[in-house]
Amino acid sequence: MDKIAVEQSPEISISVVSHAQIQLIGCLLHDINQHCRASLIELILTLNLDETLPFAADSFVFPIKVIRNPIPIGFAANHNQAFTYAAGRFFCVMNPDVRLNDNPFKALLTCLQDSSVGVAAPLVLNESGTVEDSARRFPTPLKIFCKAFGRCNGSDYLVKDNPIFPDWVGGMFMLFPRDVFKKLGGFDQRYFLYYEDVDLCARLRLKGYEVVLCPDAKVVHLARRSSHHSFQYLKWHLMSMMRFFCSSLFLKVLWLRLKKNP
Repeated sequence: MDKIAVEQSPEISISVVSHAQIQLIGCLLHDINQHCRASLIELILTLNLDETLPFAADSFVFPIKVIRNPIPIGFAANHNQAFTYAAGRFFCVMNPDVRLNDNPFKALLTCLQDSSVGVAAPLVLNESGTVEDSARRFPTPLKIFCKAFGRCNGSDYLVKDNPIFPDWVGGMFMLFPRDVFKKLGGFDQRYFLYYEDVDLCARLRLKGYEVVLCPDAKVVHLARRSSHHSFQYLKWHLMSMMRFFCSSLFLKVLWLRLKKNP
């Protein structure tokens, strides 16, 4: 691992993984550098494929730790690996295709002051400024079937000015208290891609933690929707979906929902 010395203990460790996306990550790093100077941040950059950095790691106001994987690994394994190098009191998982127009961390940390909250997420917008459906109820086979036929496509939650407490939030941007992520054992590495966020939020819920979306924090997501265009990504998506639906965890969260809404 390449490492730049950290002069001051960071408050937030950000984990970003590149799958030949280093140009996107360069833009994200410049966003963080411009908008997040008030936050004590370190960034852990995992190169899942062999890439050359087109920028100097010491050209930013925050330190960067670079992990170079000898062979590619999945979403869960990459972020769990990054967590072992993280020094911050909070651990942030962020996609390379996220862009920042301001600092989302102040509002997110305010939401995390409540010790019952296990993960906080920002309001996610697409490039045109429309709110993405990043806060959802736990999926069910019936809901997936309904969506496949062009129905049930509306948002599960109405987002206004106040925080909302969805079943789960999308993995493009998640901020955890360090102790909570450690207690949960991180992401389940049996998922290679997709549903890691659903699984982790389900385990948080069963441990009594809340999942919160904080509308005062906003990010832009340049979503590629790879599973819509690639058979391999679609295969990973379907395999992860079936793993979740066939797990005891799925039955437990259904039972939890039934108890809350008899």
